[in-house]
Order: sequence, then structure tokens, then C-alpha cells
Amino acid sequence: MTDFERRLRDDLEPILGLPDPREKLSAYHDMPYAIFRYDPEQEYPLRRELTMLRTRLVQKSKRVTKISLAECLNEAMASMRPMEDWFEAERNGTVEETVQTITNILEDYAPLVDLVAKRMPADPDPRTDVVLINRTGALFPVYRTFSLLEQLKGRVLVPTILFYPGDLDGASGLRFMGVLDAEHNYRPKIF
Repeated sequence: MTDFERRLRDDLEPILGLPDPREKLSAYHDMPYAIFRYDPEQEYPLRRELTMLRTRLVQKSKRVTKISLAECLNEAMASMRPMEDWFEAERNGTVEETVQTITNILEDYAPLVDLVAKRMPADPDPRTDVVLINRTGALFPVYRTFSLLEQLKGRVLVPTILFYPGDLDGASGLRFMGVLDAEHNYRPKIF
């Protein structure tokens, strides 16, 4: 069993299976979410484990919603122009221009926080609902998840886990994809 599998099964899953996981998940009443960190190279094994986690939680009468940040990114980009035009724009411009354009879209024109919020469960019940936000690596290098979590404050009503590909830096610092400088302002609990 790998380190992330052990942490997922032994540390996170028992909390998500509780009748009301919020108190054990977060110290903040208006932020019932946490971060689950894993090595970026473990993306495909993580996806497999999330499928099995979802099944086990459903067997415990939980309603599990998975939100793919890759799908949110695709929706945001497609809302501005057809995807094939993005490939052409990247070929004709610089990587930096493309990254900045996509960042602007996710911040201003099709805000990522709104795309995530609209995928949250209807009629949320914190005792029943669990949200798993995955495919976070799709945002690299155009969007840092720190801003997403801050913007979700007050909009997330049920236990929610953001699956974060990166490295732990100290007790509360995270380096997105193990590449970017560590962000040390994460308030959610890191598993």
C-alpha cells in the first residue's frame, strides 16, 4: 500500500464516513473542506482509489459528488472559443500569452469558483453529502488552487475534499505539482 493510499483509507475515509464529518474535517465552521495531497506521479492510481472510495462511501449512505477541475477548465475555455481555436492560438503565440489568457478567463470571464459552485449538490446536507474535487493538476500552470479555496469560503456547505497534486512544504505549505513556489497560507487541514 502506498503512502497516499494509507492516508486516504486510514486518515481521510473514516472521517468522511462519520454521521457529520465537518468537525473532524475542519476547524472553521464556514470552511467544511480539506486538502488531500498526493504526488503528481500518482494521478492515475489516485483516480482508481477515488472510484473505490466513492463506492465505499455510497455503501455508508453518503451521496458523493465528484467535481473534475479538468471539466471546469474545459467548460471555461470552450465558453470563450472552440477548443480547436485554442490549439491554433497556442501555436501562433507564446506559452506565456496562452497561460495568461486562460488565467484571465478563469478569474474574470468564466470564474472557476462559479463553475465549481454550480456543480455542488442541490439541497446540500452536510450529514449525507461529500464532495470530491479532483483533476486539479489540469489547472497547472494557469491557476493556483489557493485562490479557489479562498473564494469557495461560505459557498461550500458540505464536507469537501480538494485532491492536490504537489509537495508538502513544512506543516501547511504546498508546492503545486511540486514545481511552483510553496504557498503557506492554506487554512484547510491537509491530509
